[in-house]
Amino acid sequence: MTTTTANHHLSPAFPGRAPWGTANKLRAWQEGAMGKYLQTQPRDFLAVATPGAGKTTFALTLASWLLHHHVVQQVTVVAPTEHLKKQWAEAAARIGIKLDPEYSAGPLGREYHGVAVTYAGVGVRPMLHRNRCEQRKTLVILDEIHHAGDSRSWGEACLEAFEPATRRLCLTGTPFRSDTNPIPFVTYEEGNDGIRRSSADYTYGYGNALADGVVRPVIFLSYSGNMRWRTKAGDELEARLGEPMTKDAVSQAWRTALDPRGDWMPNVLRAADKRLSEVRKSIPDAGALVIASDQDSARAYAKLIREITGEGATVVLSDDNGASQRIDDFSHGDSRWMVAVRMVSEGVDVPRLAVGVYATTISTPLFFAQAVGRFVRSRRRGETASVFVPTIPTLLTFANEMEVERDHVLDKPKKDGEEDPYAEEDKLLAEAERQQDEDTGTDDQLSFEALESEAVFDRVLYDGAEFGMQAHAGSEEEQDYLGIPGLLEPDQVQLLLQKRQARQIAHSRKRPDTDADLLELPAERRPVVTHKELLELRKQLNTLVGAYVHQSGKPHGVIHTELRRVCGGPPSAEATAGQLNERIKKVREWATRMR
Repeated sequence: MTTTTANHHLSPAFPGRAPWGTANKLRAWQEGAMGKYLQTQPRDFLAVATPGAGKTTFALTLASWLLHHHVVQQVTVVAPTEHLKKQWAEAAARIGIKLDPEYSAGPLGREYHGVAVTYAGVGVRPMLHRNRCEQRKTLVILDEIHHAGDSRSWGEACLEAFEPATRRLCLTGTPFRSDTNPIPFVTYEEGNDGIRRSSADYTYGYGNALADGVVRPVIFLSYSGNMRWRTKAGDELEARLGEPMTKDAVSQAWRTALDPRGDWMPNVLRAADKRLSEVRKSIPDAGALVIASDQDSARAYAKLIREITGEGATVVLSDDNGASQRIDDFSHGDSRWMVAVRMVSEGVDVPRLAVGVYATTISTPLFFAQAVGRFVRSRRRGETASVFVPTIPTLLTFANEMEVERDHVLDKPKKDGEEDPYAEEDKLLAEAERQQDEDTGTDDQLSFEALESEAVFDRVLYDGAEFGMQAHAGSEEEQDYLGIPGLLEPDQVQLLLQKRQARQIAHSRKRPDTDADLLELPAERRPVVTHKELLELRKQLNTLVGAYVHQSGKPHGVIHTELRRVCGGPPSAEATAGQLNERIKKVREWATRMR
């Protein structure tokens, strides 16, 4: 497997970004991948490149070379969606390769060099495409190949249809899948642990692309807040996003936050719109996208956006015949907002998207990576992407691991009773194969009723680090981070975030609180707290934290840090009696919710 950063003598991303898949000068990684391919010219080649890096340009350049040198006579591109199929045909046409995106059966017009089809289309008529490969030497480009896992209808159809192909080029930005089924035409190698993992012929990860300036750095803005809901049994529950709770409670608190009738979504959309306004000072056509869970929510979010901004949002629903055209119109326009259900999460190219709101309860690494990939396509040096997320531990973990490269693992070890962490992605893929667009989570939604939500700015995640202190939506502290300039180099972003945090910490120390107010009282009126009493409070806190360690599985240090973040104040050794009592109360709340 080859992994690379750009060669120093090549400019990997600039000047400005060419139309999708048509850059007239290859980036360094694309030249490296071409060189690797041409050295051996294998029948199968897997290129893993982070979303936004330019997989399409690489693939079409290779296709042009193979056609020109008569290695192949025609090209077949297989894409996950109708919209992507058309994007491939348009991109290929710009460099002189004519692909028919409307092909269904029969002879191909002589003016075409090949076809662009979907995995679903291949699944319907695999023998048609097999015959085409047998009749003429064919290059098959399998875009987002992770969709074609073996033993699935799409995977089996791809094996049957393209086994006779002269050359096969597999592309993906997220090679990890949600099961242990082999992906067609991908090589697997067994590791020392006996587990087989996919082996890419060329890998270009997000970390490398970021270092080369090919993609934008991503600033994640996380929002917490208190949520209140009623269960099916009639019990009213309350919890704060991000605090320890059961899996069911996390799910219901999350759905409560995303309910458009509460306060969380309007406040987060308002904050995201402020961020968009700041970015548009430097990037006038910058756009924003809300990724919604279902169609009803998407329409409700669009209504909120109109109320907040006075401007309508483009709404994209996957069962709408005009969806593809609406995406194109938005991509080439300068309007502010688009709201979509799932279909924009993978592969769809709208380079001007710079601000995102993750308003779906899908929590798989594959979906999250593809969703964030919609915002990282760089057009000019210094652009940054901003993605607003709820304070859900799983999502924050994904955000902090943006630079981690994953391979598809076979023989995945699984403990007894352990749930498949990718089961949700399996369900989505199965739905796509059946060409359905059903709203997810209907049963869950019936099992509880969202009652109330609030939004609290929690923290900023950037380059694996966390910044900021909790603040109410609309506060000066929140505005400090929403107002970060839209054009900054990655190291400038880091420095600015550090300065913002230092300023907030200094400000918080000057802010009066209960303990500080007590110090203003005459000495004779202050409550007396002896050294022994402070020791007892610290001992009580440490005992409760120790018990919670066994309950939650988290280390002592992590729990103490989380208590300081939520309750404020210095380390326990320097904390006042009031601050220690607040932490004792809070850790007891957490322990109760975990029972």
